[in-house]
Amino acid sequence: MPNYDATSTNNSKRASRSFSDLDLDFGRNTVTNDVNKLTNVEAIKRSVRNLINTNHFERPFHPEIGSNVRAMLFEPLMPLTALNLQRKIEEVLSNFEPRAKITQIIADPDIDRNAYRLEIKFYVIGVQNPITVETFLERLR
Repeated sequence: MPNYDATSTNNSKRASRSFSDLDLDFGRNTVTNDVNKLTNVEAIKRSVRNLINTNHFERPFHPEIGSNVRAMLFEPLMPLTALNLQRKIEEVLSNFEPRAKITQIIADPDIDRNAYRLEIKFYVIGVQNPITVETFLERLR
């Protein structure tokens, strides 16, 4: 008796799953007068940014979610600090964002502005192209 598996018999190029999330800019949908929603890749990009910028104990009832990256922005700008920053980001994304498979995280220190340029490359489930999220981390005080 042959073993039928949907992944081996399905030749479709379509993504099998669809991801959606609320737009945290709270833009209004002109048709439904509801909050806009982000779908698929844009939703996951927003989730990655939110996880990086969230500290521990910021989310009610989920103190474990967060990266505490902002605390590292007050450390000296050294290659070792950039490596620790990369590790913390990789840890939070691997623990709390199962839709993204991280391939590369680059934390480039910008000494003149006392900040870091982050470039995160990952694959999304069901999407063939790599996705890149770029952000700039700087202290506010």
